[in-house]
Amino acid sequence: MPDEEKIITPEEIKRIIEAVLFAAGHPVTFAKLSEVTGVPEDEIRSLVSEYAGEYESCGLPRGIQLLTLGNACQLVTKEVFADYIKAALGIRDGGNLSKASLETLAIIAYNQPVTRSYIDQVRGVDSSYSVGVLTERELIEEKGRMDVPGRPRLYGTTEAFLRVFGLSDLSELPPLPLVGGDAAYGLDNGFSHGMIIGQGIFLWW
Repeated sequence: MPDEEKIITPEEIKRIIEAVLFAAGHPVTFAKLSEVTGVPEDEIRSLVSEYAGEYESCGLPRGIQLLTLGNACQLVTKEVFADYIKAALGIRDGGNLSKASLETLAIIAYNQPVTRSYIDQVRGVDSSYSVGVLTERELIEEKGRMDVPGRPRLYGTTEAFLRVFGLSDLSELPPLPLVGGDAAYGLDNGFSHGMIIGQGIFLWW
């Protein structure tokens, strides 16, 4: 365990956060960072936000960025370098999500938690395949069951969804355009790209 009596400066804390996030290769909660540094969680949040800005404002553009994901944060590679990373590591594309899957993902993201029958009703077609694809790619997950006869599953987006689309939380979702007074779920609204994630580095689509 770190020396609890040692006084560390804000700059040292930033370096500790960077080291922990790099070694983890996955999101680390602010609570955990607070625990290991002995620094209050609100101060950790402030330092992470400050450090994220430094990543973007430094004189030499960097290939990674510090991303906040709700109650956690993670170091991720920038999308612009995706092709180079895939070539270097021999990573094959998993193929783009189909229009049906993107449409299904949008319905879930903007209305969660929702049942598959709700998705089918909005889309007008069976969405079981798209729900399966999105679940397999860990963009959505089961969020419980509705308290009605049959207890259908409820679906919502995952932390991975936030990482892929570069969102800190769901409040940052782009507004849906309206077509004839109804929301358009075509997902040409900021959902057409992905991001290579973390130290493990992978790209779904």
